[in-house]
Amino acid sequence: MTERVIVVGSGPAGLTAAVYTARANLTPLMLQGFQLGGMPGGQLMTTGLVENFPGFPDGIEGQELMARMQQQAEHHGTRMVMEDVTEVRLDRRPFGVFTSGGTEYQTQALIVATGATARRLPIESEKRLWGRGISACAVCDGGLPIFRNKELAVIGGGDSAVEEATHLTQFASKVYLIHRRDKLRASKVMQDRAHKHPKIQLMWNKTVEEFLGDKMLSGLRLKDTITGEISELPVVGCFEAIGHEPNVGFLKGQLKTDSEDYIVTKAGSTITSVEGVFAAGDVQDRRYRQAVSAAGSGCMAAIDAEHWLQEKELV
Repeated sequence: MTERVIVVGSGPAGLTAAVYTARANLTPLMLQGFQLGGMPGGQLMTTGLVENFPGFPDGIEGQELMARMQQQAEHHGTRMVMEDVTEVRLDRRPFGVFTSGGTEYQTQALIVATGATARRLPIESEKRLWGRGISACAVCDGGLPIFRNKELAVIGGGDSAVEEATHLTQFASKVYLIHRRDKLRASKVMQDRAHKHPKIQLMWNKTVEEFLGDKMLSGLRLKDTITGEISELPVVGCFEAIGHEPNVGFLKGQLKTDSEDYIVTKAGSTITSVEGVFAAGDVQDRRYRQAVSAAGSGCMAAIDAEHWLQEKELV
């Protein structure tokens, strides 16, 4: 059987696309993922309290939010398969979609919503304290009560790191910007912003050796990259801003991407370089990377796919 639309990915973008395509009677099939690119449900599955998703004035736990979105998609008729997509073939119609379970699906339209994985430090203590003071998103988590009026740290040296540090100054008493070199990689305007901000302290030539704390983060053990000297920095929050990697490996170069592998979409739409393929969420969004913006683009992808199927008289 040829599907009308397959949604690959089960984060906010994918689940919103599923809700909209299901309500349009397109009977979508969602391939949720399993291990590649993170767990089903996306990055919110490893997030604690989410306070900035509309409709929840008291906040909502990330896992609960994703469970509710999945229930809504299933309620409207979305079929779910918890398998990774290992390959797609976009040079033929209908498209071929292959999973880790050995199944080949065929579909007229494809919505790619596989997200992006935050780069993380390969330190055992980081895994233990992830979500317990360690995060990859200051905009998502920086305003939480546990971080307010406390000393925080940001790891990185690019524009994103400076943006994260600057955002945190709205809540923190002080923000340490930790970089392994003696000069930021950020643009000149962002460098000036970091140097001039009274709450930001730059820490040059430092790498994190260990995250300290039992149940919650209490500090960082740092190593000087020049002298080798070890020091400790007491902070209650640390935000890793060392980049993201879009989950596009299964595409094998069949869609146009930018220099950092984000899928390129037509301005103001989710249309990709291959007709009938649409991209939504963090896999095509290198700027915002928020749950609500991902959900919005999932809506856009569903509507774009529905209109395309109608134009091609495939529904």
